[in-house]
Amino acid sequence: MGRPRVHDDATAQALLTAAERIVEADGVEALTVRRVADAVGVSTRAVYSTLGSKEALLTALGELAFDTLGALVDALPRTADPAADLVSAGYDGFRAFAVGHPALFRIGVQLTDAPPESRAAIRAAARRALATLHERIERLRASGGLDERPLRVATAQFHGTCEGLAALELRGTFFEVGDAEQIWKGGLSALVSGWRPAPA
Repeated sequence: MGRPRVHDDATAQALLTAAERIVEADGVEALTVRRVADAVGVSTRAVYSTLGSKEALLTALGELAFDTLGALVDALPRTADPAADLVSAGYDGFRAFAVGHPALFRIGVQLTDAPPESRAAIRAAARRALATLHERIERLRASGGLDERPLRVATAQFHGTCEGLAALELRGTFFEVGDAEQIWKGGLSALVSGWRPAPA
């Protein structure tokens, strides 16, 4: 019979939560295996055995970014209006993620401070998260709301708009109190409306 696992998935999740809080509060330079271990009340060995080095922690945070984002978007309702659902994916999904998890946004989405060796794993997590966005874009196409542009082009345009708006809001550029909904929904609605096929 094998030895019982001392550190399980709950430990790993607690360590990631602690790591995210440290980066959010004090920057990636403040992230150390020792500090994460102390925040959770475990040994550094627990960190190494569940997640690994500081670089591994950053990789895991980058993956967590897209897993969190994908879950948020996937949980949003599908209505009879695919265009509105797509705007909701941006505002209620992407924005909620970026504002609620700014450290994950910077590490995973913007790849700020993500070590080069982590980028393949983060991209794999991004591809998983994009599946739910692709589904919403294809629903728009099926309803006649998307022209013949390739899915990858529409995805890049939508993601780029969301990433740019999130970066501006987190920096406070152009955003004043109460502006977020108007700027996000107005911008995304204009983008999606521009995808409609041209009249014959």
